[in-house]
Amino acid sequence: MKKLLLTLLLLVPVLCYGARRLPRYPFIHADRNVLQFPGGDSEDFRLFLRKLDTLVLSGKGDVRVLHVGGSHVQAGTWTDRLRSNFLALRYGIDGGRGLVFPFSAAGTNTPISYQSSYTGNWEKTNCLKPDCILGLTGMAITANDTSARAAIDLLPREMHLHQPRYTFNRVDVLGDGSMEPVLLLQGKDTLRGISGKGITHFDLPYYTDWVQVAFSGAPGRYTLRGLYLDKPGSGFTMVEAGVNGAATGSWLRCDDWEEDLRRVRPDLVIFSIGINDIQGDFDKARFMANYRKLIAKVRRVNPHCAILFTGINDNWRRRSVNPYTPEVGLAFEALAKEFKGVFWDMFGIMGGTGSMAAWQEAGLAQSDKIHFTTEGYRLLGDLLFEAIMDCFYAM
Repeated sequence: MKKLLLTLLLLVPVLCYGARRLPRYPFIHADRNVLQFPGGDSEDFRLFLRKLDTLVLSGKGDVRVLHVGGSHVQAGTWTDRLRSNFLALRYGIDGGRGLVFPFSAAGTNTPISYQSSYTGNWEKTNCLKPDCILGLTGMAITANDTSARAAIDLLPREMHLHQPRYTFNRVDVLGDGSMEPVLLLQGKDTLRGISGKGITHFDLPYYTDWVQVAFSGAPGRYTLRGLYLDKPGSGFTMVEAGVNGAATGSWLRCDDWEEDLRRVRPDLVIFSIGINDIQGDFDKARFMANYRKLIAKVRRVNPHCAILFTGINDNWRRRSVNPYTPEVGLAFEALAKEFKGVFWDMFGIMGGTGSMAAWQEAGLAQSDKIHFTTEGYRLLGDLLFEAIMDCFYAM
């Protein structure tokens, strides 16, 4: 009897989510909000769901998800909505915030789920036209003197009800150079780490939600490719890797992408790359070949990693509907079949060709008819989570 009662108590958050109703719009095809398996049943995705089930029911295990894309992902709202929904399944399953980057030092927008700041001079580069070795973030900043600083604050720019609070006491600074990276703690103490190839590890004396990277020693150069924020124990971790304008070929220019991926060790990779591949002429063969290379990197890290393709949204270019969007959907469907992956047809769910205009009128999309508003991204996160949960319930 005690075991039955415990199980029922643990299921309460899941059941409550199932009872929650998402806002509905006439242009959204809610009946198509399902995960498709073009290649038949995916054992890799079932394995992900089983690990998630164990974590939700017992609080044990480690589940890691990576979301990769362009500006939709760099904006952060879409991924953060997914992250928050997963963490709401059971209290206390936060497994760490994972990979972050001080985007402000690179002169671009930080994801909405945290803040970054900097002082001093930094040279910037990204995976669109890299001039140095890049990793999973697809970004890098280089300091040329010891006065440079870069800080991460995990308090989000826009707080909302039931906002999870992320803390950490372990930091891996990813990068290399002649200068020594150190951490400046909130008490102004300087903490030195243990250096290895392309990484400096720090164990903090307490949990915090803020960290600042500085440099010690003689002036020189140091290229920072990201920070991995972690804490002891298992749980759920969701990492985003998004760069404005990034296409499939952009991520293939990141030489240390696979190496950094080993730190994340994802059980599920959500691929949302594609909209930037069709802003010029679309080469379907090249698009699929690029994805095969990215998936090969994922499978070398975890041969049983589940792959989920979200498809891309209806979008406009040169003041008219982009004609290549349906063709991209067919490419995703073929890739999902080839790799026994999962396909979530964002284009069909949101209403198909021309639907971005309706999303804009409803306040869910921006005037460029490519990007979404904060509410639009949150809705995408809820819709995708709902589709995943439908499979979770049916398991």
